[in-house]
Amino acid sequence: MIFYIIHQVFTIYTFLIIGYILLSWVPAAQASPIGRFLATLCEPYLGFFRKFIPPIGMIDISPIVAIFALRFIQQGLMIVVSYIV
Repeated sequence: MIFYIIHQVFTIYTFLIIGYILLSWVPAAQASPIGRFLATLCEPYLGFFRKFIPPIGMIDISPIVAIFALRFIQQGLMIVVSYIV
């Protein structure tokens, strides 16, 4: 049960990040209430990666690295929880 909850939380957050990335392609969408809500949730996490990974031309690859890191964190948490439970 705990593994299912962890998986769902990380999956939902991953989809929120993807939605935030897609909203960045439409400038007016970022100013919408949904865009501001997603920015509030996703920008602190993505901002950490933007400090270290500069954009390549006009392409920001930091969200891709952030999603990979999120998956590694999820797997690590699952391993830790499996030892505890």
